[in-house]
Amino acid sequence: MSSEKYTHSKVENKIYSYWEKKGLFKPKKNKKKYSIVIPPPNVTGSLHMGHALNNTIQDLLIRFHRMNNFETLWQPGTDHAGIATQALVEKKLQKENIDKQSIGREAFIKEVWDWKKEYGDIIINQLKKLGCSCDWSRNAFTMDKNLSASVIKVFVDLYNKGLIYKSKKLVNWDTVLKTAISDLEVDQREVNSKLYYINYQIENSSEFITIATTRPETMLGDTAVAVNPKDERYTNLVGKNVVLPITGRKIKIIQDDYADPEQGSGAVKITPAHDFNDYDVGKRNKLEIINIFTEDGKINENAPSDYVGLDRFEARKKILNELGDKLIKEENIKNKVPYGDRSNSVIEPYLTEQWFADAKKLSVKAKKIVKNKKTKFFPPNWSKTYFQWMNNIEPWCISRQLWWGHQIPAWYGPDKKIFVASNYSEAKKLAKKKYKKDVELVRDEDVLDTWFSSGLWAFATLGWPNKNEYLKKFYPTSVLVTGFDIIFFWVARMMMFGMEFLNKQPFKEIYVHALVRDEKGQKMSKSKGNVIDPLILIDKYSADALRFTLLSMASPGRDVKLSEDRVKGYRNFLNKLWNANNFLAMNKCDFFSKSKKEPKVKLNINKWIISELNTVSKLIEKNINEYRFDEAARNIYQFVWHSYCDWYVELSKTILNSKEKSSISEVKQTLSYVFKQILILLHPFIPFITEELWLKNKLDKPKNYLMFANWSNKKANKDKQIKEVENIINLISQLRAFKNELNVSPGSFVDLSISTLSKNDQSFIKKNQTVLKKLGRINSFLDTDKDKAAANLVIKGDIFKIYFDQSIDLSLIKENLLKRQQKYQSELDGISKRLSNKSFVERAPKNIVDQEKNNYSNLKKDIDKISITIKGL
Repeated sequence: MSSEKYTHSKVENKIYSYWEKKGLFKPKKNKKKYSIVIPPPNVTGSLHMGHALNNTIQDLLIRFHRMNNFETLWQPGTDHAGIATQALVEKKLQKENIDKQSIGREAFIKEVWDWKKEYGDIIINQLKKLGCSCDWSRNAFTMDKNLSASVIKVFVDLYNKGLIYKSKKLVNWDTVLKTAISDLEVDQREVNSKLYYINYQIENSSEFITIATTRPETMLGDTAVAVNPKDERYTNLVGKNVVLPITGRKIKIIQDDYADPEQGSGAVKITPAHDFNDYDVGKRNKLEIINIFTEDGKINENAPSDYVGLDRFEARKKILNELGDKLIKEENIKNKVPYGDRSNSVIEPYLTEQWFADAKKLSVKAKKIVKNKKTKFFPPNWSKTYFQWMNNIEPWCISRQLWWGHQIPAWYGPDKKIFVASNYSEAKKLAKKKYKKDVELVRDEDVLDTWFSSGLWAFATLGWPNKNEYLKKFYPTSVLVTGFDIIFFWVARMMMFGMEFLNKQPFKEIYVHALVRDEKGQKMSKSKGNVIDPLILIDKYSADALRFTLLSMASPGRDVKLSEDRVKGYRNFLNKLWNANNFLAMNKCDFFSKSKKEPKVKLNINKWIISELNTVSKLIEKNINEYRFDEAARNIYQFVWHSYCDWYVELSKTILNSKEKSSISEVKQTLSYVFKQILILLHPFIPFITEELWLKNKLDKPKNYLMFANWSNKKANKDKQIKEVENIINLISQLRAFKNELNVSPGSFVDLSISTLSKNDQSFIKKNQTVLKKLGRINSFLDTDKDKAAANLVIKGDIFKIYFDQSIDLSLIKENLLKRQQKYQSELDGISKRLSNKSFVERAPKNIVDQEKNNYSNLKKDIDKISITIKGL
């Protein structure tokens, strides 16, 4: 093989097309099964760093189990993303001066399908660039015919069980898109607001009660003022009426625990139609519910005539102008305001008739399965979040006022009677039974919430409701890999539907990963300008480098703080691997015939590296099974970079450059065998470069790809001879570190006096002096001390006297070390002072305090280390 640098751009697309053309991602029959369903990205989406982390973890798990003789399925697909896709196609049509209303529903849906045909595979192709080994022949889409059929069946069955119903309730309403939206599509933004204090006059009195609000326009729909039952200030006013400003309507002062005596005046206006908390107060107290908004956020006819038709924010200005002296104070505050993540408009709680699922009843089995540990969360603390939401679950609004999506299978008779069926023909039969004649039915125009169809993803993608081989083999799936932000919206709903329709949990384990943030720990956002595009990093440094970076930082419960420099650093790791391969090729190591089985070896260095290999193989397997991807990445990195490249390759050169033919042959066999195992161990982490090296070296005949190579399962063997190699490494490492501490060139040669060593230790030195001299940059080992200045290096109680070249001034080195120690001590004293200041520790942000403690610990170690070094001079 030529010794050119590794160029990922020449390798990654080529290797991926090999895999795909050969159909290598399809399950290969085996007794053991392993399956994952991909969290389906939006069909409108583009690969972001969250996708990159999530899918890298899934791909590692799939490749690892594939290499461990599991029949593996990674089920891919995309979500139709109702709101996002409709909004995108609407914008496209607007640019062409086409209004969706003018072309009608059917033509609009055709436009969406045309768009999907042209652009729908963008995110899929980006996942391929990352190296995802999904079975693309099974690629699913939530609007596919078979998935749509399963959605319809679930809706009809749940309706017939009384678990789906229609009701008028308060929902998140987007006034631009004119649809209900889920909590996940609401972006709670902290903004600068004003809190208005308004006097409501007590009926037939000169007294007032003061309320505070950030939304004065909603007072047009107030139906009560609430005070806390324990608030004695208002006891005499309870039951009296106040006269609502602007409208002159009379509303009661009521008692309710929702009113907080500590907040504002302690009295709160209640608008049941436009606030979720107020809605609950209204239900408890049987208050009138007055809706004052139209679908597009304008004031309706329930308000005074001069307000009708005004936009809600215009109405706010008009009210503030007309309140006069009843507006007693304005206060600047910061508060959270809900925005639609697609429309960017302020979301209104809005009273409207919608379809709901009885989530409380559906949650019973889904809770039990986690409680009984049939489904386990990793890290385990996420189960608390799951139960917290499940125990406080509300009815789930499943209808959306859109055209793109699964149209609700409900039809209305002439008297608005509802007929739910799998199709129009079945609905007509139901209607005929009711009316005793044929009648025209009108279909419900709403579509289902996207989370409804994606809730069936784990089993609908495997062919349910039809019983088939895949459903039998791969359900329940082995693990779900997901971000914590959709535990409620997606994970819980899949659990509910899986238990309801198959009486089995959809996955045995749920691995919850953290967020990917920037290097300062800030959430990535376009407004901050700190978004890191994974596709740019892949182009610059390779998919392998990005994957390894993300995996090395995937620590449970800790957000990934990503920087471009980290990715760049791991590209160097790929180069190290490539160069190691070049070294083997240059030394004519026979990859094919000699690397099939673990060689029988006599040389200590070979016994040592094989023992290290078997140890790390077991350790990585354990790490992956425990979802400690960061530990797995660290262990394989340490082994490849340090044990193999830095030590074994360097130690092997002393043999390769000798004339001992049998030893040379044994070293070449071991170099090849261990390198082959390295490629196997690294493949789930960095599949492209490892497959390229595997195929180039024809390590298992050209027809066999690395992704099907068997994972090593050998036991480690530690004997005394292996310990000898570890002692060689330790001596050289300590000597190099000592030189570094003294600021002496690592390339400078030294003499070492071993006069104080025991006979056994002297014998060890003399036996291994060739390799020690070469790697330790040692001129000679002395049996007696020299009559000149020396530095003492203590290793495991043994004293080595080190004699440097004439140009090394030990007294100057000592002086510099003392100065550095004083500088560190001064810094340490400053930190100690800050940490002993109770006010600083209590008030400073936790991350700052933790950083100071970390700095203190590191400085203390450095000072102690310098003290030991100075003693040796």
